[in-house]
This record gives sequence, C-alpha cells and structure tokens, in this order.
Amino acid sequence: MSNSDRLIALIATGILLSAGYFLLNDPSEQPWTRDEKKTLESLWIGNLSQPPIDSSNAVAANVNAAKLGHKLFFDPRLSVNGQVSCSTCHQPSRQFSDGMARGFAIGEAQRNTPSIVGSAYSPWFYWDGRKDSLWAQALAPLEHKLEHGGNRMAYIRFISGDEVYRPMYQELFGDLPDVSDPVRFPVNAAPGDNPEWNKAWQAMANEDQHSITRAFTNLGKCIAAYEMLLVPQPSRFDYYIEAELSNDSSKQQSLFSPDEKIGLRLFIGKAGCINCHNGPLLTNNEFHNTGLVNSAGEIPDKGRVEGERLVRVDPFNCAGKYSDAKPNDCTELRFMRSGIDLIGAMRTPSLRNLEGSGPFMHKGQVEHLSQVLDHYNRAPEAMIGHNEAEPLGLNDLELRQLEDFLNTLSSPVSTAIP
Repeated sequence: MSNSDRLIALIATGILLSAGYFLLNDPSEQPWTRDEKKTLESLWIGNLSQPPIDSSNAVAANVNAAKLGHKLFFDPRLSVNGQVSCSTCHQPSRQFSDGMARGFAIGEAQRNTPSIVGSAYSPWFYWDGRKDSLWAQALAPLEHKLEHGGNRMAYIRFISGDEVYRPMYQELFGDLPDVSDPVRFPVNAAPGDNPEWNKAWQAMANEDQHSITRAFTNLGKCIAAYEMLLVPQPSRFDYYIEAELSNDSSKQQSLFSPDEKIGLRLFIGKAGCINCHNGPLLTNNEFHNTGLVNSAGEIPDKGRVEGERLVRVDPFNCAGKYSDAKPNDCTELRFMRSGIDLIGAMRTPSLRNLEGSGPFMHKGQVEHLSQVLDHYNRAPEAMIGHNEAEPLGLNDLELRQLEDFLNTLSSPVSTAIP
C-alpha cells in the first residue's frame, strides 16, 4: 500500500470514528434504554384505565344521567341572566377551557379555567382542591355570583316546569319536589351571600330545604356523569410510543423530529418534569408550590392549605349526607394530606393538549408556554410558602426542545355526546 493510500485510509477511518462518536453522543440518535422504555410506556395513553368509580355518585355511569347532564351542561337557562352555561367557560373547541387568563361569565373569576377533559380521573377539583367530586364541583358555579349567579330554588323550579327536563329527571330520581306553593317554596332561595335569597332560604322548613338541595345535587350528579365521558384522545406522542413499543424505527422518525425526541428525553431525565407530571394523564394529582408570582396588588393565594380546610366542611363532600358513598368509601377525604407545606400549593394540571390552551397557571399569570418553562428553569423564591422546584439549568436550546415535545401532546377535541 502506498503512502497516499495509507493517508486516505487513515482519513476515512477518522471520518467513520467521528461519525460514530457523534451518533453515540447525539441525544436524538441514542436508543432508549430498557428503563427509559418502561418510563415512556407509563406515559402512554394506552395504559389509561377506566375512570375510577365515584361511590359518592350513584348515577356516575348511568347513560341516561349523562344524557341529562349533557343537556344541562350546554343550557344557558341555568343562570341568572339566561346567558351563561357550563360551556361558556368550558368550550369544546378549546379543550373545554376558555383561552382566557381568568374565567368570565357573570363577572370575572379569580382563577384560570382549567380543562375538564380527563377530570374523571382526578380526586380533587379546583386549583386548590376544595371539592372532592365532579358533581360537587359542578354545583358551585351554578350558585356563584360571578359564574352562573343563580340559586337552587330557581333551578329546581325551572326543571319542574320544563317538559323535556322533568321526565328525564323523574326517570332517574323519581318525583321532583312540588314547588307550586310560593310561600313554602319562594321563587328564589338558597344559602349563601345573597341576603334576599338567604333570608328566604332560612325561612323554609328544614325538610323543604333538604328536598330542594337533594334535587339540586342530583343535577350536579348528572352533569358529572356527562363530564366523565370527556377523556383525552391519542396524541402524536402516544403514536410515537406505540411505534417504539413495536420497534418500528421508521415510523418513530416520521412521528417525532430530533428536537422533539431530545425534548422527551429532557422531560423524563434532566428537567425532571416527570416527577410531578407522570402517568398517562401526565399529572400526579397532587399539590405543589412552584413559586408563582401573583399579579401586582393581589394578595398571594393560600392554595391547598385553604382548599383542604374548605373541602372538610363542604356539605357536598364524599362524607356528607348528599353523597351516595358508604362511610368507608371516602379514603381520599379521610386520609387527606395537610400541613404548612401546602401553603401556596396548587393542583398539578395534566400536560395533555397544552398547545393553544394558554394563558397558563392558576391565575393565568403566564401567557406563553415558553414563559412557563423559563419560570421553572429559574425557580424563583415563592411569595408565600416554599417553592418546591429547583432551578433546572437548561440552556435556551434545551428549553425550546422541551417545548417542542410538549406540543406533541395535543390530540383531537373530546366532544362526547351520550
């Protein structure tokens, strides 16, 4: 072999070695390890089980209850001005959210409207977990002055007089209260902060209060039966996992860009997102203080420490008299975590369908997903309580790659109609 041939061979060998080194060290080309594959499979929507049984709601799985709940969900007549329905803030075209920093119905709410897709799997509702069932949550906006703004007496009177709703209700629960006597059953009455309605409510007999409230809770249970049907659909990420599990490398490459794969690797590794955002719904359903800054002039939100207090005294909780649960059924409520570490803590949301769903965080403080990632990368000191998050140490490219991955979690809108 001549000297020139040797030189060419050495150069070729060097190129091959350099290429091999690059491939071995390029995160987008590295194969997933066995442990990483197990982690990825745990996030796959194919592992999402049936929603847990809500023992507090006897009609949770009843198709006829879901049909009634579907109608109620989209009916603006269930509001004080006849213009607000559940779908005003939970819009199907926006993954059952509203695209606003804070919900707006009768007035502006104090917090961001979370999506209700997949909410059947959550043990807690509202950002601070002040409700422990879908039906208990569904009742609160109906009487909140900034949301639907109505009252339970008016709602039951409306259902009783409606030729569509009345037979649907009676088929499920039997007769509605006879509210024909305006002295015994005022036109408007409910416990709460409306002085006139509260006075009328307090003047009612206890048994009449109970019958109206029982019928009112039944409406919430039907709405919950419908909402339980709203589950996320497979996303591009899920199809990628399917391809990985079947060792279809060509399909993997067609589904994920190199940056998206690196972003996924960051998600389950260096960035540590999976510590809180795990399981097929990418949430641990727990509460964490992540050092979010409130808007100027606002008192910091107490978070879960206040929600824990409220759910314990909620007349509609799992252990209450309007619940269908047996005494030993309410394990989440009975063994609920408490303590000062919950000050400022908010519920971990699902990361599915983030694309186009901002503003983000519990008060819509952050407009763009890139800003959310920047916040977690810095992990600033909390205004109240202690920030559990630690700085991530990601560079600008890694932050963009992580965002690219998160946008693969979008899927078709769930518009279940029973």
